[in-house]
Amino acid sequence: MINLIKKYKEIILYIIFGVATTAVNWIVYTVCIKVFSFEMTLSNALAWIVAVLFAFVTNKIFVFESKDKSIGTVLKEGVSFIGSRATTGALEILLPTLLFKFGLNQSFLGIDGFWAKAFVSVLVIVLNYVFSKLIVFRKKK
Repeated sequence: MINLIKKYKEIILYIIFGVATTAVNWIVYTVCIKVFSFEMTLSNALAWIVAVLFAFVTNKIFVFESKDKSIGTVLKEGVSFIGSRATTGALEILLPTLLFKFGLNQSFLGIDGFWAKAFVSVLVIVLNYVFSKLIVFRKKK
């Protein structure tokens, strides 16, 4: 069991911090709406920004263990991370509609396009991991 945990440590930590990032997103969104009475779009944007920053820090330190803390490296990684998350965020907004219009339009519990959204969510999680591992926090040889 311990060998399995060691072998899949990075993926396990990625999932744990992904759940934590989602919680951060929802908490910030809720505070913005309920406490500060911000408009929904502003609340969602602020929640996304805080969640992406949280994900960057936790991915850098705990998941991919990027040790270089120099300003240049942190800025380079930060820009790459935010750029990759913006790219997958755009996919998350656009792809469900395209998939829904072109055939993946079944509903679930009355939610149109549920399966399109579910498919895209899985795709985005995988792409975020791949971008982080292969581009943002790529280990130098």
